[in-house]
Amino acid sequence: MMLQYSGFSGLKTKRVVFENVFSVLDSVSLEHLKELTARRRLIEESINATSCITEATAREMSGGLTSRSQQDIQKLEQYLPILENFMVQVDSISRNKNLLISELRIQWSSTLSSLRFRFGGPKFFQINSLNYELGMSLFLYGVTIRERAFEILSEDMQQSASLLRKAAGVYNYLKAEVLPLLQSILPPEKPPETTTNVAFVMNNICLAEAQAIAIRIAEKQGMSDGVLAKLHFGVTQFLGEASSLLQSGPRDISRTFSEYIVSCSTLHELRSYRHLAESYKQSEQVGVAIGLLNGALSNSNTLPVEQSWREIFKNEVDRISLMLKNYKEENAFVWKHKIPLDFELPSLEGRKVVIATPYEPQRWEREIAFKRGI
Repeated sequence: MMLQYSGFSGLKTKRVVFENVFSVLDSVSLEHLKELTARRRLIEESINATSCITEATAREMSGGLTSRSQQDIQKLEQYLPILENFMVQVDSISRNKNLLISELRIQWSSTLSSLRFRFGGPKFFQINSLNYELGMSLFLYGVTIRERAFEILSEDMQQSASLLRKAAGVYNYLKAEVLPLLQSILPPEKPPETTTNVAFVMNNICLAEAQAIAIRIAEKQGMSDGVLAKLHFGVTQFLGEASSLLQSGPRDISRTFSEYIVSCSTLHELRSYRHLAESYKQSEQVGVAIGLLNGALSNSNTLPVEQSWREIFKNEVDRISLMLKNYKEENAFVWKHKIPLDFELPSLEGRKVVIATPYEPQRWEREIAFKRGI
């Protein structure tokens, strides 16, 4: 089983009405602004849980999509291209551009901040930049794709892994193309979602989860223990990189989120040890196998706080403990092999077999004629 983190749900935003702030010359331009507002409002109502639309109506509006995550993905895919176009059009404004953007009062909450609640409700962060709006919308897009991936995991592992690679591509684009433009204006108190470090971490988490699914597929195909050991440690490497970068900032990060990364990394390291030990056992190097299992258990002293993770973690530790007991008994009666010292044992090797699917932003080109003087 895989550890799963569902703490990204709960991202919220305040209402934005573009046509109330930006004045335009003609009715066509006004309709473009109203469409931008309407597309965003559908997202606002969905994530804020304020929509009055019934499930049947939502399904009909989406063309028959039954999953809420699918519906939200569609809403974001219809909003992002016209937001990108709006940003290009706004760049042509010569005066008062920053003032107008500030009047939009773009506000988002955070699901990763340790200070995400205030007086019983979510804390909202206002940053006066359209890149902030784009960045948070893309973060939400990646989160929603990831959510959909886990929805279909039991039905279609190949498609689930494909969606996770797609989500990784979104975060890679966010890290490389969007967030660097935002860093110079970020206030000291900001949502972690706006930092390039967190975008890198999210990219690696999605890739690690995609590889974990690839391992399950490989197990069904009868892949050798030696290969499985390398694939599991590849997951650990993805998450190790994420954990190291997260330690350098931001400081205001959810403890549960950090623990998920560490716990998941340790779990796959344990599984790598187990498969490598099994591989050596099959080649009749029982002493090495016992040494590897001893090493695995020495790294598993701390159980996760989250109960569902703790159970999965404990099952893996119990499985390794039973293997070790059986190997020791067999070695005592049959093989009588010496147990190598720690420094004599083979090191774990990793293999990464998944890469992000590049995100290619779409922009629906629509001219917006702003009034002069704004």
